[in-house]
Amino acid sequence: MITPAGVVTAAFGDASQGDARFDDTARRAISDELGISHEWAYVHQVHGTRVALVSESGGWGDADVIMTERRGLPIAIATADCVPVVLMAENAVAIVHAGWRGARAGVIRAAIDAMNDAGHPTLRAAIGPAICKASFEVGPEVGSAFPGFESTTTWGTNAVDLVGAVTASLGAIPLETVAVCTFEDTRYFSHRRNGTKRRQVTVAWLPNM
Repeated sequence: MITPAGVVTAAFGDASQGDARFDDTARRAISDELGISHEWAYVHQVHGTRVALVSESGGWGDADVIMTERRGLPIAIATADCVPVVLMAENAVAIVHAGWRGARAGVIRAAIDAMNDAGHPTLRAAIGPAICKASFEVGPEVGSAFPGFESTTTWGTNAVDLVGAVTASLGAIPLETVAVCTFEDTRYFSHRRNGTKRRQVTVAWLPNM
């Protein structure tokens, strides 16, 4: 698991650790490594903007933001090219699953607003491994949805800087970024690279007082 500099309550996994939302052995191994509960909360990701405010472990339906105010409860999302974003506040934490559809629809803003509305302004954010602009090939209709973040792949086709677009959506929130491209780095699952249905996890939690 990768824990960004200065971030002590969130971690980003890789392919070697598996999709620990549903793999009990993987979840226990990660939990033991991080010193957190084996019982996690998670959502069914649908590339939308719904925020699930969770208070117990287990599945919480369709959503692309999972948020908790409960201390000691790990929350998780999974990715294989999309951008995982952790939002940290004093008494709440959220994780965003930001693919291009969700990013275009405003999932980052939805997450920040949900935190604010619950009285938890985001103090810090972290972005984990995701597909980079040199590898995220898209059609022109997707590129036009991200003005200012159009790019070109290393093989010369249209691309989008999705991480850049997500970073811009975070505004002035202090940010740590794990600069790893899931497409280029074979230690990570990448749907764009080989069509895998497997995912690595991002997990976050509020420490027990």
